[in-house]
Amino acid sequence: MKTGMGFKSLTEFVDHFKDEATCREHFAKIRFRDGEYCPHCGHSEIYRFKSGARYRCAKCKVDFTIKTGTVFGESKLPLRKWFIAIYLLSTSSKGISSVQLAKQVGVSQKTAWFLNHRIRAAMKQNNGQLFGSVEMDETYIGGQEKNKHRSKRTSGTQGRSVKTKVPVIGLVERGGEVRAEASDRVGMRQVEKLIVQHVAMGSKLHTDDWGAYSHIGRLFLHEIVNHSTGQYARPGGVHTNTIESFWALFKRGFQGVYHSMSRKHLQRYVNEYAYRWNIRPGDLQDVFSDMVNRVSQSNQLSYNRLTEKFA
Repeated sequence: MKTGMGFKSLTEFVDHFKDEATCREHFAKIRFRDGEYCPHCGHSEIYRFKSGARYRCAKCKVDFTIKTGTVFGESKLPLRKWFIAIYLLSTSSKGISSVQLAKQVGVSQKTAWFLNHRIRAAMKQNNGQLFGSVEMDETYIGGQEKNKHRSKRTSGTQGRSVKTKVPVIGLVERGGEVRAEASDRVGMRQVEKLIVQHVAMGSKLHTDDWGAYSHIGRLFLHEIVNHSTGQYARPGGVHTNTIESFWALFKRGFQGVYHSMSRKHLQRYVNEYAYRWNIRPGDLQDVFSDMVNRVSQSNQLSYNRLTEKFA
């Protein structure tokens, strides 16, 4: 989505969105680009109050703001601070912690944590299938046993163990997008389900020699690199280096920025990194506008839902 704003740095961004009225008008143009409507009943005739901050539906007579029914919800936080948070999270290659975001935006750490997760809720991955040369691999997220106190270490938790780690399965189209999904377990059934869901017929799949990939060849061309013998590439471009590059970026953010990712929120973190991978190398203003467009179409994520106990 081209915007014509032309900002290329955070300074230019802040200068452009200089006040609440500018932010509100920008968001209204994106949200109502196909015509104005009431978020409560969908009616197309609405009235705007003189202040410009509130609307009223001509049919159901219910008042609302430009934020109603979006990720912003009825947050009392100014749109300008939301915009800065969106910009920082969507354009920081390794992500930004709630502590750092709080300092940049000028809010409490608790509020910044809430902002981060609400914005991530709008970073859902696309449904379009991958095609061509597609690489598949999995990784495991959790603390390394060697870094734990001896009394808290658990035996048999290295490699592909899910005793203390959560598996994330990923697929990437070379020169294209990535799909990644956190799972309670990982095996042949989960692998084949994701392939059918995300990979178009006629594609060629590249994996390592793990047994869960052994039946891929029944539906797709299947190339294997034998990692167990130290083989990481074969002639003809057979490798899984692209998906491993995505894992490397994800883990740098995990270890260097967030330090931990709970099982409950892990998929949102995965979506965050997949979003930035998929939208690159977009201009900063285009990345921001895409995110604002997503926010305008995403439902509110309540604080209670974020903090409720995870089963």
